[in-house]
Amino acid sequence: MYQPTSSIRPSLRVAVVMRRERVQGPMSRWQTWRWVLADVVPQQAGFGDAPRRLLQTDEEERWLHPGFTVELFKDDGEGYMLNATTPAPCWFVLWRMEEEATLADAPMARPVMVSLSYHDAGRWLDAQETVEQVPAPADVIDWMRDFAQAHYTPEPKRRQRPESFKGLQDRFGNPAAVSTEKKFGGGKGGGGA
Repeated sequence: MYQPTSSIRPSLRVAVVMRRERVQGPMSRWQTWRWVLADVVPQQAGFGDAPRRLLQTDEEERWLHPGFTVELFKDDGEGYMLNATTPAPCWFVLWRMEEEATLADAPMARPVMVSLSYHDAGRWLDAQETVEQVPAPADVIDWMRDFAQAHYTPEPKRRQRPESFKGLQDRFGNPAAVSTEKKFGGGKGGGGA
């Protein structure tokens, strides 16, 4: 069960589970293993502060990364509302690969941030980061939806001005003029000597 924490902003403490899985099929010629997001779970006191291996078999490894805080910000109500109103609301996790192995035999995937906001995920993707998602449980979705409904006010739709009333502009945004005068090509006769 996720328990909101007492802080300045509404927040939850979570841990991220990453899975290293063996690649099957033709792609395994180039890459034998890959990392994927497995789950986001409630933080427990027994998790400690450091990542630790939960499982290791010939086909997969699972690593627990504890100590992430997911905060809700009033100015991001739209991002939470977008998530809450989709058919599959989810956690978004930004993760990066280590440059060198620190805990395992090979470099591992390290979660960096966890969010419930579509806007956060979009910004991370725009920055070319690796972002994955897993479904969020119903109690978290309800908590996020309640917050979004309390703090999100849709912007009123503005009436579009008809194109015929807009001034002409050149490609640099400067006022443009339309002329019917012929600028090039000789005189009225059109013939040359």
